[in-house]
Amino acid sequence: MHLAQKSETMRLLILAIVVLTLTSCGTSKLVQQSKKSIKGTWDLNSISYSESGVFNVTLLKDSSKECFEGSSWQFIPNNNTGTYSLNGGGCSSDLRNFIFTIEDVDGSTGYQGFLLKPVNAKKKSETNEGFRLQLTQLSEATMQLQQTVSLEGKPFTITMNFTKK
Repeated sequence: MHLAQKSETMRLLILAIVVLTLTSCGTSKLVQQSKKSIKGTWDLNSISYSESGVFNVTLLKDSSKECFEGSSWQFIPNNNTGTYSLNGGGCSSDLRNFIFTIEDVDGSTGYQGFLLKPVNAKKKSETNEGFRLQLTQLSEATMQLQQTVSLEGKPFTITMNFTKK
């Protein structure tokens, strides 16, 4: 076994232990309420940036802001899966699958953590990549997710605003 394979195996083992530890503790009332509220179909109405200007951003390593605006998302919290399809001319409208996790409130931000991992139709990740977002607002009618990335060494926040269908 190569060193890289051992490292990956060890990383997966640690991740499995962390997941088992977290799930054995149960889910908080806030996470349960968030899962109840997020269930259903949502439209991604608008995307904004924390800085002004024109930026060439590829969201979720998938497509442009223009393709994501107007996209339709479905969240199925009982198995932590979902789908979305892009909208707009020249955008691939193929159905995309993902798995997600809602975490308890982060004490440093006051927001819930939201992990999103693209998967194939069989719910398997082809790249093992995921995205850490923050659930900054959630009600029965609206939701806001934010992702903070680095732009020229400074925090750059992408805000996605949804409304429930």
